[in-house]
Amino acid sequence: MKKDSHEYSLKRDLKTRHLSMIALGGSIGTGLFVASGSAISTAGPGGGLIAYVAIGVMVYFLMTSLGEMATYMPVSGSFATYTKRFVDPALGFAMGWNYWFNWAITIAVDVSTAALVLQFWFPHVPNWIFSLGALSLVFLINFLSVRSYGETEYWLSLVKIVTVIVFLLVGFLTILGIMGGGHAVGLRNFTYKQAPFVGGLPAILNVFVVAGFSFQGTELVGVTAGESATPEKSVPTAIKQVFWRILLFYILSIFVIACIIPYTSPDLLGSSAKDIAISPFTLVFKRVGLASAASVMNAVILTAVLSSANSGMYASTRMLMSLGQTGDAPRIFGKVNQRGIPLPALLVTTLVGLATFLTSIFGQKVYIFLVAASGLTGFIAWVGIAISHYRFRRAYVAQGKDLNALKYKAKWFPFGPILAFVMCILVIVGQNTKAFTHLDWYQILITYMSVPLFFGLFFYYKFKHHTKLIPLKEVDLTTTRVTEKKQVDK
Repeated sequence: MKKDSHEYSLKRDLKTRHLSMIALGGSIGTGLFVASGSAISTAGPGGGLIAYVAIGVMVYFLMTSLGEMATYMPVSGSFATYTKRFVDPALGFAMGWNYWFNWAITIAVDVSTAALVLQFWFPHVPNWIFSLGALSLVFLINFLSVRSYGETEYWLSLVKIVTVIVFLLVGFLTILGIMGGGHAVGLRNFTYKQAPFVGGLPAILNVFVVAGFSFQGTELVGVTAGESATPEKSVPTAIKQVFWRILLFYILSIFVIACIIPYTSPDLLGSSAKDIAISPFTLVFKRVGLASAASVMNAVILTAVLSSANSGMYASTRMLMSLGQTGDAPRIFGKVNQRGIPLPALLVTTLVGLATFLTSIFGQKVYIFLVAASGLTGFIAWVGIAISHYRFRRAYVAQGKDLNALKYKAKWFPFGPILAFVMCILVIVGQNTKAFTHLDWYQILITYMSVPLFFGLFFYYKFKHHTKLIPLKEVDLTTTRVTEKKQVDK
């Protein structure tokens, strides 16, 4: 049967295993492999664990909230579409552009980081060559097909997961004294000097920020639901698997690092997402005599960076496509080709990533401001998910619908979305409290720039279209599955 030359339904090629791995792998990156060390050095082993557990629980509630909406209404616009339909069109507009901008800039950061990682082996090759190569590779993967993205992300995520499992095995054998020279480390580093809690509550709140950034990417399961073959099955399965895996991987990894490396170690103090040369994983592997630990972990970190760039290209492209289809962006961005790829959105996202990368070479200050402008957008997206779910469930009940009819129902409502909302606001506000103490306006601007940009988008749309909070009984819940129709590029 010949397809209509003007319309095309989005291909739903992502399988359950793709969604599970995308959601899990999307949150395992440099935040765990590198920045986890700074969490322990800041708040001690106990403080670091508490912070990661708290953020892990919050992320679980966010995932269940997103899962309830994504199984009821699977769309590539995800929470931008939900906020537009369940809360206020202005909020949906701001959320969509906020999320697209976040990932478009993150792509540039990731390809720049990939170049730094590759220079570990090829120190004499210019950075820009590696960066352009990484950007071209990610573009090609997303250009080929939806399934090529899913398969690539599946295998990249698998590498990261296997690395964590091996690390945990080596770590626990070292703690017990079976490896690492035969001397059991035990829990003595948990009570070393001021441990387990260093710096009290303020230090734990600071680690909330690190932990929050580490978990960002889990919301991709909501974006990918629009291209899942069976979202009513794959989304709940992905969420159930991801919660336990993330909690186990992150908590056990932090525990192992804290047991083996004292919080006073200068290597941990140097750990940050920007310092890829130091990884707590590398330190632990070296302790047991793995001579090639640095090269192995460097390869894994490269995998994590490419995985992040790959997911970023997919997420930003689909969000821009959704904005184009709803008229919140030029309509051309809503078009897809015969393979279901939103080519105009993919091209402009790649160009923004390329332009941002070039500013890192020719205009460092501009680059810093662009990165800063996207800094808190992930947390803002999480706030949007919490608000959307709260409104969705209330509207669902207000319109007399049966909760048992939901294909996936989030537990502990309304506690979940309220907790997630409060914690996200806490993390956003607590990003850089020291800057307010000393009234360092430059640092305040760099840290919080994404907040006024978000509100600028929100009020621009609100004043232009005179939107208002949608009454609960007027929220559109009539469509249980949005049929996405797109113009095919001729």
